Amino acid sequence: MPQSPPAHRRLSRLSAIGAAVAVAVLPLAAPAQAAIPPPDPGWTQVWGDDFTGAANTLPSSANWIIDLGHGYPGGPANWGTGEIAAHTNNPANLSHDGAGNLRITPLRDAAGNWTSGRIETQRSNFRPPAGGVLRIEGRIQMPNVTGNAALGYWPAFWALGSPYRGNYWNWPGIGEYDIMENVNGINSVWGVLHCGVSPGGPCNETNGIGASRACPGASCQSAFHTYRFEWDQSVSPNQLRWYVDGQQFHSISQNQLPADTWNQMTSHAGYFIILNVAMGGGFPDGVAGRATPVPETVPGRSMLVDYVAVWTRGGGGQEPPPPGGNAYERIQAEGFQQQSGLSTGTTTDVDGGGYVGWAANGDWARYNRIDFGSTPARQFVARVASGAAGGVSGLVEVRLGSPTATPIGSFSVGNTGGWESWRTVPANISPTTGVHDVYLTFSSGQPADFVNVNWFNFAR
Repeated sequence: MPQSPPAHRRLSRLSAIGAAVAVAVLPLAAPAQAAIPPPDPGWTQVWGDDFTGAANTLPSSANWIIDLGHGYPGGPANWGTGEIAAHTNNPANLSHDGAGNLRITPLRDAAGNWTSGRIETQRSNFRPPAGGVLRIEGRIQMPNVTGNAALGYWPAFWALGSPYRGNYWNWPGIGEYDIMENVNGINSVWGVLHCGVSPGGPCNETNGIGASRACPGASCQSAFHTYRFEWDQSVSPNQLRWYVDGQQFHSISQNQLPADTWNQMTSHAGYFIILNVAMGGGFPDGVAGRATPVPETVPGRSMLVDYVAVWTRGGGGQEPPPPGGNAYERIQAEGFQQQSGLSTGTTTDVDGGGYVGWAANGDWARYNRIDFGSTPARQFVARVASGAAGGVSGLVEVRLGSPTATPIGSFSVGNTGGWESWRTVPANISPTTGVHDVYLTFSSGQPADFVNVNWFNFAR
C-alpha cells in the first residue's frame, strides 16, 4: 500500500465485498513460531528478521527505518493514499511484543486523532539473481477485528522500487508489489501490482492489477498466515506470483505489460519492503462505500508479524542492476536514488523540470550506477542557482561510491543573482571510466544553504 504515492484506491467495484463483512471478533488461533523457517531445497536466505526483541522495544535499526508523520518530506500528503493516522515511533504503536512478533497497533486519542506505525527495510536492493527467483515472505496475523469495528483498518506487507526513495513522485512507474493487503476486517488477502502511469495506464491505476481470496482454514484476522511473493526470472516470459499459505492466487507475466513498463519497474537496483497499518484512505473507503474510520471503529487491534525473510534461488548470485544512466546525457538532479538534507522543487529555468535545493554543508545526493564507458570522462557540468547571502558560498563536489570518498572534481558557487538565476558551470574531474554510484556532495565553511542544482552531466 503505498507508502508513497500509490494509493490503493479500489473503489465501487469492491464495495459489494464490504457488505459481506462478518461481525464476529474471532479469537487468536495460532502462536508465533520461534524463528524464520529453514529454506526449502534450492533456496538461500539473503535477509530476514524474526522480531525476537524484548517487549516494548522498537524494531532493529540495522534492519528497519521507522517512518514518521503523514508523509515523506517533500512527498505527497497522507502518504499519497488519503490515510489519516500519523505514524510514530511510540512503542504503543510499534514494538516487539516479547513473544517473537512485531506489533503494529493503531490508536485513537480522546480528541479522535489516530496514530499507527510504519517501517521499511534499510535495504532497497531486493531483486532476483540473474536468471533466478526472488522470494519475499512474511508470517502475519492481521488485526483481529471485523464488522463495523474494523472499518478503516488497512494492514499491509508490500515492496516499492528503490528509485522512490528521495523522489516520492515517480510512482507507480518504479513498481509496487503488494504482497498482503486487507481492509475493514474482511477475511481476504489482496495481492496487487502497481506500475506504469497514474491514472490509468497498463496497470489500471490507481487500482493496479490485483486478485484476492479468503485465507485458507482460519480467517486472516483470527490466525497467522504466510504471505509470499515471487519474482521469477528463470522462465520466459518472466513472472510475478502471489501466495497465501503456499497456495498461489495471483500471477502476472512479463508479456502482459508493455516492454517499457516492465523494464522501468524491473531494471533498477531493486525493492525495499514495508510493513504498516494505515487507517482510512482510498482502499478502505472505496470498499466500505463511505469515509473511514467511523465512530464504531475500535482502536488498539494489532497486526502481528512473526517474521519477514527474503530468499533467492538459482541464477549466478545477486544480480548487479544495470546502469542507471549515461554519464554523458543530462541527469536531472531531483532524480536521485537517495539523499541527505536536500529538498526538491519545480523550477522556472528555461531548461524546466525539477531541482534539488537548499543544499548546505554535509548534504548529498546519490545517483545509482552511472555509466562512464571505457573512454575517460574529464569534465563535470552542472546547472546551478544561488540566492545565498553575501559572502556565503560553497563547493559542489563529485564523489564515486561513497559520500565520504575523495572528490574527483568540484567547483565553487556563491550568489548567482537569485535562487532562479541559473548558471551552467563546468569543472575538471579526474579521468573516470566504468560504472559508478555518483554522489553530489556539498561543502561549505558555514551552515547556511548555498546552492540549488537543476541538472548535471559529464563530458570527455
